[in-house]
Amino acid sequence: MSSDTLGKRLGVTTPITPLQFRLVRLMKMYPSPGAATCEDWLLDVANVRGADFVTRHPPRDPNFQAPAEKDLSNEELVVAICRTDRLDRPQMLRAAAQLVSRNLVSAEKLIFMAHRERTELVLAELARQALHVKPPHLVWAAISDQLGNTPTPRSPILHWTRLALPIPDARGINAVGWRLIA
Repeated sequence: MSSDTLGKRLGVTTPITPLQFRLVRLMKMYPSPGAATCEDWLLDVANVRGADFVTRHPPRDPNFQAPAEKDLSNEELVVAICRTDRLDRPQMLRAAAQLVSRNLVSAEKLIFMAHRERTELVLAELARQALHVKPPHLVWAAISDQLGNTPTPRSPILHWTRLALPIPDARGINAVGWRLIA
């Protein structure tokens, strides 16, 4: 497994922020057996919160107790996953996108957090990809409106099909459309 970060691939840096220190503290307070990295732990928390389309291998301990939302909000979780100092694991971004697509976040709070944590590039690109699938999605549209001037990353982050599931035709063979993973 590569130890390269998403930021290295995209050619951007990520500042050290209080959220990083809090994540380290929360990982100690709420350990997840088998979670070797912060990315594994974040995915375990996202899975507990309902973003279960992507899971890690080996699977998380079913007794894992994730921090309460008052200790780590869904907005903070999404932004923590989208930080460019994370290992370059595009499937992780699918978990963040699923939390947004399920309307488990406030667009206003998420945008505020994205600015503070400098994750606008990743979040704006996820919004562009999600709106390719479902243009009227309110949270993704609000993110796109606020972060729409953010440049496109120099390297693709994720293809829009990774945020969607095909809707099969009557025969169950061909896709007649797509829906966001929620």
